[in-house]
Amino acid sequence: MNSKILTLDQLAAESGRLRSQSQRVVATNGCFEILHVGHVRYLAAAQKLGDVLVVGLNGDDSVRQLKGEGRPVNRERDRAEVLAALESVDYVTIFPEKRATNFLRAAAPAVYAKGGDYTADTLDPEERAVLDEFGTRIEIIPFEKGYSTSELLTRIGPK
Repeated sequence: MNSKILTLDQLAAESGRLRSQSQRVVATNGCFEILHVGHVRYLAAAQKLGDVLVVGLNGDDSVRQLKGEGRPVNRERDRAEVLAALESVDYVTIFPEKRATNFLRAAAPAVYAKGGDYTADTLDPEERAVLDEFGTRIEIIPFEKGYSTSELLTRIGPK
């Protein structure tokens, strides 16, 4: 297993260790089904917001709940490995739930990055409550138009 891929418990311990060393942990999350340049640019921008970038990856069941039947295109372990290979990503944690609440609690980030298709007001209320609990700063990274997994799948067409 890739040493950059952590369980929730391992993430909580590592995040605590990093915070004790005054490292600013940045967290983000998503499905990252088919990694594209929009994702790469987004993750590089998120990484610049702190010292360490942790990525919460929606597990296969939660992607299916969010995106529908036939998704995810790639399995969670494969998606985690591809994300972990990126220079901008320090750690990846797969979480099974539809919402990132438990991931955020484990990460306890100083900064939470989301893509420009979100606003601070459209974040899930439970996720927002966890972020408020930790005093986490929310940063919205401008959305890269023209880069979308759903659009890619439409262009590729039916199987």
